[in-house]
Amino acid sequence: MRGIIMNETLTSIKGIGPGREKQLHKLGIDTVSNLLAYFPRSYEDRRKIYSIKELETGITAGVVGTVVSIIEKRPRPRLSILEVIITDGTGPMKIVLFNQGYKKNFYKKGQRLYAYGKAEFQYGSMQMNSPQIENLGPDAMPDTGIVPIYPLVDGVSQYVVRASIRNWFEVHHTMDEILPPEIMNYHASMKRYDAFKEMHFPSSSESHEKARYQLAYEELFIMQSGLALLRNKEQCHVGPKMEPDGTLMEQCRTNLPFQLTGDQERAVTEISQDMQDERPMQRLLQGDVGSGKTVVATLSLVKAVENGYQAVIMAPTEILATQHYEGITEFCKTLPINIALLTGSTPKKEKDRIYEELANGTIQLIIGTHALIQDKVQFKNLGLVIIDEQHRFGVNQRAALQHKGVYPHVLIMTATPIPRTMTLSVYGDLAVSLIKEMPPGRKPVKTYVVDSSYKERLRVFFGKEMAAGHQVYVVCPLVEESEKLDLQAAEELFLELKDYFYKSFEVGLVHGRMNPKEKDEVMQAFHDGRIQLLVSTTVIEVGVNVPNATIMCIEGAERFGLSQLHQLRGRVGRGDIQAYCILVSDSKGDVSQERLRLMESTQDGFELAEQDLLLRGSGQLFGLAQSGLPDLRVANIIKDIDILVAARNDVLLYIREFGINQLEIQMKEELSKRFGEKFLRILYN
Repeated sequence: MRGIIMNETLTSIKGIGPGREKQLHKLGIDTVSNLLAYFPRSYEDRRKIYSIKELETGITAGVVGTVVSIIEKRPRPRLSILEVIITDGTGPMKIVLFNQGYKKNFYKKGQRLYAYGKAEFQYGSMQMNSPQIENLGPDAMPDTGIVPIYPLVDGVSQYVVRASIRNWFEVHHTMDEILPPEIMNYHASMKRYDAFKEMHFPSSSESHEKARYQLAYEELFIMQSGLALLRNKEQCHVGPKMEPDGTLMEQCRTNLPFQLTGDQERAVTEISQDMQDERPMQRLLQGDVGSGKTVVATLSLVKAVENGYQAVIMAPTEILATQHYEGITEFCKTLPINIALLTGSTPKKEKDRIYEELANGTIQLIIGTHALIQDKVQFKNLGLVIIDEQHRFGVNQRAALQHKGVYPHVLIMTATPIPRTMTLSVYGDLAVSLIKEMPPGRKPVKTYVVDSSYKERLRVFFGKEMAAGHQVYVVCPLVEESEKLDLQAAEELFLELKDYFYKSFEVGLVHGRMNPKEKDEVMQAFHDGRIQLLVSTTVIEVGVNVPNATIMCIEGAERFGLSQLHQLRGRVGRGDIQAYCILVSDSKGDVSQERLRLMESTQDGFELAEQDLLLRGSGQLFGLAQSGLPDLRVANIIKDIDILVAARNDVLLYIREFGINQLEIQMKEELSKRFGEKFLRILYN
């Protein structure tokens, strides 16, 4: 399958000397493989060169003409307009460039130019505003056909990239295939060499589409192979195999003051089955804010204890850990289970007792924060680890907790709705349980988008709700770049509201610059009802459950992602009283308006997360992953979900048919190229 080793030095390509090599380095291209994988961002159809006479308003076309005059106009300060008039014998055309006065010397009378852009008939003549321009020699003709347009930086032209790639293809006529031959037979409609060539220089739109599909599939197959090998590594060990549910589980269910929803039941069954297998569970439990993940977690913890194991749940903040502790203690109140809480602020004497009782097995179930990772924490026999809001912990922290047992079962919980696309790609090594149904009796939160002219009306509304005994959140954006300004804005708003509700209601402020102790005190006071209105920066995203809060007002709402807005909205409407979410935004941008309107129309966190990805692009995708996955060059996680699912299924099928070791042999070289050393270390440590 592997042929001759490809010469990777750029200077082995005709036309690339030290100067051009330097230019390519600016684009991050340092090997021939990188050059070939530097795909165009778009294409221009230059199959036809138009005469100026043929141009019509609104068409995008290319013309060749000779410069007859160059005029620079400055109608007002800070605006310069450069007009280059060309003719081809059938008529004149004006090229208009805005604020590019420095180009005045680029063009000379008599020079031949190729201009490609959108033609408009304005002020009595044909013109193109800011077209692509190429300088042609006396007899030269422009690139024709479907022409690739590459992403560039200053000092590098389209010509340099095009010529370099074209020259490589002129000399080489084959390329190694990298997918297993069994997969190739099903999925390859063209050779890899042809697919690459079509991506750079398409012969037609159909063959370009075919090539794109093939290379996207290849990329996703490699990624899913990597994830399958990781998962296999995690699951090749023997973990704590548990018995089917017994009397303790039964008792715990009887304790619950409500009936589980269908989704909760399903999740409990999936987790139970995983724990009854000797392979350690790796499962992601996704549920919207308030969908009742804690109950599912509690039943899973009780199952571990019933089987004679210890169980632990780790949360990112003290308040959240305390909330879990209170909820779980309530659900287990008649059960003979010894439960403890361990956080940074647990007194020393109490800590020492907990360490001792964990080590000798007296404490069966513990809930805590990062404090659980410390060396002093030793378990007698840890069987289940639950990590809440896992995106707040790094990979190492998760691993540190896992290593306190011998291959325990792992359940990861998140209220951040992760779109299906992302779950498949980033968490491809985890099985997923979804809780989408809300507990009965929950009213949807009424959501409204308003601008700042509603300021007075909002304050009156806050006053009414607080007078009825409810509480209010007001959230201000906090973005790193403008942290100082943002903080100032939050503090000003706090003082304004404090002054407005003087003596009638208590107003509190919480922001990221406060130390954890101060933060917790304010949050506690809000939780206990001593503060009625809380002004906060986004520190409350993962935060306290205040069933009494009925208004969530978000200032500068356009600066938040949809998932973030949805998370914040989930902080109210926990009780059976009608709750409101008010999004204040003065932004006139189409995209921001569209995003905020989506908030008004849907309560489904997963749909919003999907839409958010579509509107904001998948740039953030792998930031969330923390798993060292490479960025994709051809595939688009969102648009190519069908290809992703096909690649994933094919990987699983291949393993079933030929075994995981064969997959590793076939893909190891490619995986090390794409994922690098880091990945191999994870795989073989």
